[in-house]
Amino acid sequence: MEKNTIYKDIALKKYNSWKVGGAAEQLYICADKDLLSEGINHKKISPPFTFIGLGSNLLIRDGGVKGTVIIMHGGLSEINLENNLFYAEAGVSCSKLAKFIARNSFMYSAFLAGIPGTIGGALAMNAGCYGSEIWNFVETVLVINDKGEQFKRSKNEYITQYRKVINKKKLDEYFLAAYMQFPKGIREEAEEDIRVLLKKRKESQPLNWPTAGSTFRNPPNHFAAKLIEECGLKGFTIGGAQISKKHANFIINLGNASAFDIEELINHTITKVLEITKICLETEIKIIGEY
Repeated sequence: MEKNTIYKDIALKKYNSWKVGGAAEQLYICADKDLLSEGINHKKISPPFTFIGLGSNLLIRDGGVKGTVIIMHGGLSEINLENNLFYAEAGVSCSKLAKFIARNSFMYSAFLAGIPGTIGGALAMNAGCYGSEIWNFVETVLVINDKGEQFKRSKNEYITQYRKVINKKKLDEYFLAAYMQFPKGIREEAEEDIRVLLKKRKESQPLNWPTAGSTFRNPPNHFAAKLIEECGLKGFTIGGAQISKKHANFIINLGNASAFDIEELINHTITKVLEITKICLETEIKIIGEY
């Protein structure tokens, strides 16, 4: 498919890591942030807008998505280093940025290599793993509103929480890029940190199955995976969706799952864990679309 082109009624299964879901009413593959602004401003791209990077951490319902789904990955791909600030556009994968930072002899980017998504998605949910979160390193962001206008916003214009980011003025804007700062260090050490983290991730997570990463947030003072496992749900299956036998906070598509199967399994898990432990799990993934 060509960039900067609007397509109608396009199946979204190949645009999300669970490989499920219905069709987009309209699909636009972003080629450039200024072309995106122009398209929105001249109403060539119709609202409501749904921005998708790699489609990880996302469940698209079987009824599809109304309005325009805007694919960022593959288009907004600029990444550079200037005056010790790393600039990365929303479509850049977190893993690619992690390696770029390490290659330039800056430290503490390894956690980004463990996030299976893009910078745009990571900014929207304050993604993180292994004790670090992306907004710990953000200085400034570039955003776009539903009129196609672009603005730079400083970090202090947002409230950042665990897997949640709130614009203090409640502005309806979407992330286009981020300027981030990391401490200077030794390239070999930074690259080794990434190798160690990726090895740990490969050993502990079901990466050979379609999955959306961690399904549930860790409740205060608890680990979601441990709670799910203690409730006897590891390996529990509904339709083609299964709670991973390797890591209980991952739901995998066994090959023929529907989005409905996955959502039913999510709801069943929440109900069972609450019933047994009195702890209410909250999803880390975002659920969009029509039933």
